[in-house]
Amino acid sequence: MSLTTTTADTTRKAVAPSSSATRGAGSPQAAAAGQDGRIRQALRERPAARKLLVLALAAAVLAPVAAALWGSGSWPHPLTVDLSGPLGRANDWIIDNRDSHWLFLYFFGYISGGIIDAVHAVYTVLLALGWAGVTAGATLLAWRVAGVRVAVTTVVSFAVCGLLGMWVPTMRTLALMIVAVAASVVVGALLGLAAGLSDRTFRALRPVLDTMQSLPAFAYLMPVVLIFGIGVAPAVLATVVYAAPPMARLTALGLRSTDKGVMEAVESLGATGRQRLLTARLPLARRELLLGVNQTIMMALSMAVIASVIGADGLGDRVYQALSTVDVGSALAAGIPIVLLAIVMDRTTAAAGAEGRTGRRITGRTAWLLAAAGTAAVALAGRALSALNWPDSWNVAIAGPVNDAKDWMVDHLYSGLPGIGGTADWAAHYTGWVLDPLRDGLQALPWWGALLLVAALAWLIGTWRTALTAVLALAAIGVLGRWEISLDTLSQVLAAVAVTLVLGFVIAVPAARSARVERLLRPVLDVCQTMPQFVYLIPVVALFGVGRAPAAAAAIVYALPAVVRITSQGLRQVNPGALESARSMGATSGQQLRQVQFPLARPQLLLAVNQAVVLVLSVVIIGGLVGGGALGYDVVFGLAQGDLATGLVAGAAIVCMGLMLDRVTQPTKGGAREDA
Repeated sequence: MSLTTTTADTTRKAVAPSSSATRGAGSPQAAAAGQDGRIRQALRERPAARKLLVLALAAAVLAPVAAALWGSGSWPHPLTVDLSGPLGRANDWIIDNRDSHWLFLYFFGYISGGIIDAVHAVYTVLLALGWAGVTAGATLLAWRVAGVRVAVTTVVSFAVCGLLGMWVPTMRTLALMIVAVAASVVVGALLGLAAGLSDRTFRALRPVLDTMQSLPAFAYLMPVVLIFGIGVAPAVLATVVYAAPPMARLTALGLRSTDKGVMEAVESLGATGRQRLLTARLPLARRELLLGVNQTIMMALSMAVIASVIGADGLGDRVYQALSTVDVGSALAAGIPIVLLAIVMDRTTAAAGAEGRTGRRITGRTAWLLAAAGTAAVALAGRALSALNWPDSWNVAIAGPVNDAKDWMVDHLYSGLPGIGGTADWAAHYTGWVLDPLRDGLQALPWWGALLLVAALAWLIGTWRTALTAVLALAAIGVLGRWEISLDTLSQVLAAVAVTLVLGFVIAVPAARSARVERLLRPVLDVCQTMPQFVYLIPVVALFGVGRAPAAAAAIVYALPAVVRITSQGLRQVNPGALESARSMGATSGQQLRQVQFPLARPQLLLAVNQAVVLVLSVVIIGGLVGGGALGYDVVFGLAQGDLATGLVAGAAIVCMGLMLDRVTQPTKGGAREDA
C-alpha cells in the first residue's frame, strides 16, 4: 500500500510542474519565445538554411538599391569597361615595331631562333636514326622503363604510324613535342620549386597557373603570333604556356607534402638548404615529379592540332588541312598517330612513376648502355641498307574506306529513321527544347539575380570566400561587356554537362561492377580523350549539321571519358564492409547503388561534375568553329582577323566563367568546417 501511495505522490509532483509549464506556455510571450528558440535550433542544425537566410536578407536590402540605380534587366552599361581602345593600340604598336624595336630584335628574336634551332636539331637526329633506329630506341626505352607489354605497344604504335603513310609528319610532330615538353618541364619545375619552398610564392603563382590553364589556347595564340609571327617558335611557346602548369602544380605538391619527420631528421644532421632539397625533398617527391612529366606530355600532344593553326608542321597540320576540305579519312589517318604517341608516352611515363612504389631501379647504367648500343646498331644497319625512310610500298590507305563509311552514316542516319527520326531531328529537338529555353531563361534573369544565384550555389558547398570569388568572376564578365553572349555560352555548357553526367553515370556503373567491362572501355576512353577534337568534329557536323548541337556533341565526347573514369573509380573504392552489410540486410542491387555506393562516393561524384564542367568549357572554342557562336566565335574571329581586343576579351570572359563554374561545383574543406 505504501509503495502505491508513494508512486501516486511522485506522479502528482511530476504532473504539477508540467501543468504549471503548460499554463505558462499558453501566454503569448512564452509562445513567441518558444517559437524563436525552435527557429534558432533549426538554423543551428541546418547551416545551409542559415546561409540562405543571410543571402535572403542581403538580397532584400541590396536588390532594390541595385534595381533602382541600374535597372533589373541585362548587365547595366555604366558598369562596363571598354578595353578595345588600349588593346587595339597595343596591337598596332606591336605591328609597327616588330621589325625594328630592340626588344623584338635582340630578345624575342633570339628566343625564336633558339627554339627553331632546337627543333631542327632534334628533327635531324630523328631523320639520321631512320625509321628502324627511332622504333628500336623508343622500344628499348619503353622496355627498360615500363616492361615488355609497353615495349610491344610501342613497336606496334610506331609501325602503325608508318603503315598509315605518316612517318615523316610523325617525326616532325615528335621533334616539336620533344622540345616543347623539355621546355615545359624546365619552366614548370622551376615555378613548382619556387612555389613548393615558399608559401608566399605559392599563393602568388596559383591564380597565374589557373589563368594559364583555363585561358583557351586560341585566345593566347593571338599575342604569340603578333610577337613571334607564324612558324615553329610561336607553336612551341603556346604549347609551353598550356603544358607547363601541371608540372608546376605537381612539383609544388610533391615538395610541400614531404614528410616533416624526414626533413627534421635531415636538418638535425646539419644539412644545408641545398642539401635538404637535393637529398630529401626531390627524391621524396619523385612520384609527383614523374606524374607532372606525364601530364605535361599529354597536354602538349593535345596542342598538336591547335599549334598547326599558327604554322606548326607535322600531324596537326595534316589534320587541319584535311578537315578544311572535309576529308574525314585523311584527318583520321593523321589523328591516329597522335593518339598512339599519347598512349605510348602515357604508359611509359606512368610506369616510371610507378617504379617509385615498387622499388625497382630504372637507372641501371649497364641497361641504359645496352639500350643505347642497340639503338645505334639498328640505326647503322638501316643506314647501311639505305632504309632510313619508311618504304612507300608498305603504306595502307584508309582515307577512302573511312570516307565511304562516313557517307553511309550520313545517308542512313541523318534523317528518316522509322520512329525516331534522325540525327538532324535530334539536333533540332535538342536546340529547340533544351538550349533555347535555357538560354532565354538565363538571359531573362536580372543581373543582380544571377549574382545572387551564383552566390547561393557557391556558399552552400563552400565558404564565403568561395562565394565571393564566384560572384566577382561573374561580375567581371559583365564589366568586360560580354554578359549576353556569356549567358548563351553558359547555357550550352550547362546542357552539355547535364547530358555528359547522365551518360557518364550510366556507363560508369557497369564499369565499376565488372572488371571485364572496365577493360573493354579503357581503350575506347583513351581514344576519346586523346583524339584531337578536330578529328571527330567533322563526322559530328556531318551527322548533326552546323549549329550549337554539334558543338555540344563534340564537348560531350571529349568530357565523357573523365566522368566515366572518376565515377567508376569512386564506386569501386566504396568500403566493401558497407556493401556487405547492405547485402546481409536484403538490399537489392539498385538499393545498394542508391543508398550505399552513391552516398559514400559523393566526393568522387562531385569531382566528376567539376571535371565535366571544366572539360566541356574547354571545347567552347572548338564549338565556335561549327556554329556554336557566343564566346567561342568571338575568340576564333579575333584570331582570324588579327583583332587582339575581341579575342582576348572573349578569352578572359571564358576564364571568368570557368572560375565561377569551378567554385560552384567543387566543394571545399572550409565549407565543411563552416557547416560544423
